[in-house]
Amino acid sequence: MRSRSSDAGTKRGSISTVAKIGKPGRPLLGAHMSVAGEVGESLNRGKQVGCECIQIFTKSSRQWASKPYTNEEIEKFKRNRIETGITTVIAHDSYLVNLGAPDEAMRLKSVNGVIDELNRCETLGVNILVAHPGAHVGSGIETGIKTIAKSIDEAHAACKGFNVKLALEITAGQGSNLGHTFEQMAQIFDAVVENERLRLCFDTEHAFAAGYDIRTPEGYENTFGELDKFVGLKRLAAFHLNDSIKDFNSHVDRHEHIGKGFIGLDAFRRLLNDERFFGLPMCLETPKGPEMKEDIENLATLRSLFAN
Repeated sequence: MRSRSSDAGTKRGSISTVAKIGKPGRPLLGAHMSVAGEVGESLNRGKQVGCECIQIFTKSSRQWASKPYTNEEIEKFKRNRIETGITTVIAHDSYLVNLGAPDEAMRLKSVNGVIDELNRCETLGVNILVAHPGAHVGSGIETGIKTIAKSIDEAHAACKGFNVKLALEITAGQGSNLGHTFEQMAQIFDAVVENERLRLCFDTEHAFAAGYDIRTPEGYENTFGELDKFVGLKRLAAFHLNDSIKDFNSHVDRHEHIGKGFIGLDAFRRLLNDERFFGLPMCLETPKGPEMKEDIENLATLRSLFAN
């Protein structure tokens, strides 16, 4: 388990508890849904497989360019949200974005990309945008953290008064990616001027790959105790539920179906029944085909773990 430095921490005092808008006795379960066709179709797909919440991309995750939503698309998304009953929707930013890029042209392109996505979330009424903090690409951890904070500050400055919050996702620590320890996350949060606008997304596979062993009761409690010390449990806005193809502390980002990887079912049972996280969205990011039967199977597996 990772050691904790006594002087590490982040500004937590002004952060209110994330609104628990889900069912009071457990977390909300869902999956990442395609926005193919138009963004409102993601909700219909979520309803089809039994989601209580969904995660979406606000645009193609592999392209910088995007067309603005039409009024019809916006209205359909809002209408489908009501009709499906899936009122909790979170978004994930583009995989192209690197807020820690040492190359200034790439950094500015990434900042503008996040600003665009924050605007798209605000338009749709999506209150959480999940983002990987960024990679230092050889500039070093300290410089990378400063660059990420600078980039977030610029995005915040361009989106004054927005309801949507940026939720930084713990990473597996692959390559030069930052944000794979809670200490690093705390350093990023502390370096951001409008610190209160940040939230955290906990990915089970990423945390496991980064060296947080959630498989045992002791490891689970140590992990979330450390998260609370450095970042604060009240910062948690969403979870990604993924098992791991690779073994513990691999620093490799490879998702597996629930219970079929190295994490195993006990960790998910413990997480799903942890009352500290009741009402929060927990979304699958596991592989699936066009018929989404894998989502149905994974959601059924997760629901079987709820305590009676």
